[in-house]
Amino acid sequence: MLDYSYMKTDLDEVFSRGVGTFVDPDNTFRNKLEKKISGEYDQDIVIKFGVDPTRPDIHLGHAVVFRKLRQLQDLGCKVVFLVGDFTAQIGDPTGKSKVRPELSLAEISSNMKTFLDQVGKILKTDSQVFSWITNSDWFTGIMDIQVDQSSKVELEGKKLDPNSILSKAVIYENTRIQKTALKKDLIQSVSLARFISILRKITHARLIARDMFQDRIKGGEELFMHEMMYPVLQGIDSTVLAQIYGSCDMEIGGSDQTFNMLVGRDVMKMSNQPEQAVLALEILPGLDGVEKMSKSLDNYVAITDAPSDMFGKIMSISDKLIPIYFELTSYTPQKEIEKIKKEVEEGKTNPRDLKLRLAHEIVSIYHGEKEAKEAEKDFIETFSNKSVPKDIETVKAVAGAELSEVLISQSVVKSKSEWRRLVESGAVSDVESGGKITEPGKVLEETITLRVGKHRFIRIERI
Repeated sequence: MLDYSYMKTDLDEVFSRGVGTFVDPDNTFRNKLEKKISGEYDQDIVIKFGVDPTRPDIHLGHAVVFRKLRQLQDLGCKVVFLVGDFTAQIGDPTGKSKVRPELSLAEISSNMKTFLDQVGKILKTDSQVFSWITNSDWFTGIMDIQVDQSSKVELEGKKLDPNSILSKAVIYENTRIQKTALKKDLIQSVSLARFISILRKITHARLIARDMFQDRIKGGEELFMHEMMYPVLQGIDSTVLAQIYGSCDMEIGGSDQTFNMLVGRDVMKMSNQPEQAVLALEILPGLDGVEKMSKSLDNYVAITDAPSDMFGKIMSISDKLIPIYFELTSYTPQKEIEKIKKEVEEGKTNPRDLKLRLAHEIVSIYHGEKEAKEAEKDFIETFSNKSVPKDIETVKAVAGAELSEVLISQSVVKSKSEWRRLVESGAVSDVESGGKITEPGKVLEETITLRVGKHRFIRIERI
């Protein structure tokens, strides 16, 4: 017999740990999940997660959501990645003060391959509990299909004119994921008439209520109609997923997506569908402790970082970030985290010991226990005994090459201005000599091993 008291406690943590907002009126979603766990419900419980294909690299901030999705998979839910290849060409203005640039479908496709290759580090990806689909599947029409004149399109053995409507129809049908991967007989699509019918029920005041829209208006920035339509299109995605997969029971995302996800509930209600629950998760602060984790701000830890780099970056966080990093990036039990918070506040433990524990757990999640032990040993030897990491990055460069140019090419620094700032602040040193690099324009003379900042090492071999 199922131990319901354990299940209740477990679900309480699922819907509270790291959660900013959970919208589930009448406990509709939770009740369905409890029935799924107890074997009383045998249909799929579908969790929608919108994937932005403009950002192919996954860092610990993204992983906060993925780890929550993994918990839900383990409880019997099916995760559907909704790849916004169509809406990415519009650009969600969330957290942005300016309009985002459009991307070509080729760029989006390339980014998504990188993205999906990394997902398996956290999520189960077998078809019973995981699926993905692009929203161009229903937002592009037959006449949007562009056919190269040299293409060979056939129907029942007969060659078709590549530019004909019939040729476009054949390509359209045979490139819909709904048919090719999901084996659906009926292809769902969204017509302009359907889009307009939904807009008739959404007021301008509802859409303009977004904080970032208000900020743009107050700041004298332009606000374009296609940006205002983004939440509506995201809501339509939920209605279509419900038609394709049988339901769209919950949408999950960061707290900066709360508005969009709530509009999704409105659109589903207008479409006479059960409204999705909404689970908005807290945002993980970056390594700087100021902004949210972001690659563009260079305050991130990628889940593909080498174990030693990952370990060193976690060790560099400020003491005040220790509790929230434990909560959002580790599997440490919530009761233990409460104890850690108290210890940090009261100064009863050495923050370095807590960070060693945290870094070890994070590396073990993405690289395994063996790599975590080696990374911890390497860190202690490197920073306590001032040695060099075993897996130090090594590149080759010709004599006379500026160090700044070499480091920029290897993405160790982003620009010459960042290199100059690091040099002038004494943050770059020659490991072998122990001396600081003091000249921003220094060139490579002999093979050199550099320490850049607190945790980055690189050896540049002269050729």
